[in-house]
Amino acid sequence: MNETVRLIQAHRSERSYKSDPIPDEILDSIIESAHLAPTSINTQQISIVVVKDAAHRQRIAEIAGGQPWIAKAPVFLAIVADLYKTSVGMKKVGATQQLQHSLEAVISATTDVGIALGTIMIAARSYGLGIVPIGGIRRNPEQMVELLGLPEYTFPVAGVVLGYVDDPATQKPRLPIESFRHEERYHAENLLPAIDAYDKTLVEYWKSISRSDGLPWSENTAHAYKTVYFPKVKPVAAAQGFTCED
Repeated sequence: MNETVRLIQAHRSERSYKSDPIPDEILDSIIESAHLAPTSINTQQISIVVVKDAAHRQRIAEIAGGQPWIAKAPVFLAIVADLYKTSVGMKKVGATQQLQHSLEAVISATTDVGIALGTIMIAARSYGLGIVPIGGIRRNPEQMVELLGLPEYTFPVAGVVLGYVDDPATQKPRLPIESFRHEERYHAENLLPAIDAYDKTLVEYWKSISRSDGLPWSENTAHAYKTVYFPKVKPVAAAQGFTCED
């Protein structure tokens, strides 16, 4: 196993940070790595908003439902699906953008956000930083839009906390690989045995870190997915111009 793969496979979501600043040259290198990551049709349809201001990070922590690590760590990066940028480019050549009215726009742009997010996390960890991705900025996306000054045809999809770790997290076990890797076709028959095994593994993991509120994966997923947990995403996305008509 090479060092890059070792780094990737040692991923942990850290939630305990020192307030020590990140040197500019390190942060610049991390962001440039995401800037050079692949995007669909070279549209480069994402942007990153760097948030260092303590009051702004505190506000994001509140918007995300009360996540104190956002306020504690020195840097928060908001990763934005950005079809405003592409619309400006199209106007330059006398064309009018229509893609924002399609589901394809959402899939394409959020795929590129995911690529950028993964790149940021690996680059940050290569510099010895801790990270934790934050989907909670979609809890109240209209407040994020206002805070970040986002124009039409943009949407704050996800964020990531960057900082030096105070109390390191443990690595959480995953579902068995059989639930993830499928050879030649999707093997649905592998899922229930894998989930049964993982429920037991996860309960033991919670016990090992003294988490009395930890649930088996099945129960935790049921709790999260029995409702649309961020119901403001669709109306705010529509207000930003993503109508998904096609």
